[in-house]
Amino acid sequence: MKKIKSRTWILAGAVMFLLGITEIPSSDASHNTGEPSSDTSHNTGDFAFDTPQKPDGKIAGSILLVGSTTMQAYVSALAEGYMNTYPDVTVAVEFTGSGSGIEAVLNGTADIGNTSRNLTDREKAGGAVGNMVAIEGIAVCVDSANTVTDLTRQQLACIYTGEINNWSEVGGEDVPIVLVGREAGSGTRSAFEEFLGIEDECDYVNVLDSNGAVMARVASTPGAIGYISLNTADERVVMLKLDGAASTAENIRNGQYSLISPLVMATMGEISEQNELVRSWFAYIRGKEGKEIAASVGVIPIE
Repeated sequence: MKKIKSRTWILAGAVMFLLGITEIPSSDASHNTGEPSSDTSHNTGDFAFDTPQKPDGKIAGSILLVGSTTMQAYVSALAEGYMNTYPDVTVAVEFTGSGSGIEAVLNGTADIGNTSRNLTDREKAGGAVGNMVAIEGIAVCVDSANTVTDLTRQQLACIYTGEINNWSEVGGEDVPIVLVGREAGSGTRSAFEEFLGIEDECDYVNVLDSNGAVMARVASTPGAIGYISLNTADERVVMLKLDGAASTAENIRNGQYSLISPLVMATMGEISEQNELVRSWFAYIRGKEGKEIAASVGVIPIE
């Protein structure tokens, strides 16, 4: 079986959680042609901007966020909470995928681009800044008839590159493995493949454009395996353990479950350079209510 490339950012993130450190570095795997950037910096620190902490009737207008479908539950809940706090502001959200969200920021058609991956060197060179607001787990799922409950990282990589193609090879029944994944440009796909060190090597049978579509295909296909954002998982599929650790928020916090992805809100330039509405949006995310919303939808906010 092939060796998995080192992914020091995942291990470092786990250690940081154990030590109580909240700034998680980005990936070290980069190319200038669309792969995640080698820059390990993210804006994850204190958003101490000149923005009101309570409604004062002076903030009005609209904010447009475009991007990641993985972040739909989180961003929708944030938008609802923010508009309750600032009733004169309209927050519009379009869920079109991580790549298109960043492109919308770069071309000036959106205030914020939501992405569940790190920014590429090209995107950063264009002026986009990635502001990590939370992290979430990526769950590996199978259909309910599958008898396998746990995979190692090595086994998972070999499954997705086609080196293992029957469940009997990993302790299951004699059933062919059917690979299900996300479309090119998906932040979840990028984080998943990067974690395993198998970028551009996956032997997909089904490529789908949302977490819901992946779950539906896995649930209805004997022998199927897929990956989804943890906060979207439901009872239609069974989530596998990875190296003995279940994909739970607690295991992500304590570093036992290391298949995670960053949740990033990209802006054109630093947050401090944005208009009052965008600055107040980030301040809200960092506040008590924003953190409670993150927890309520199963993601882990950056402290």
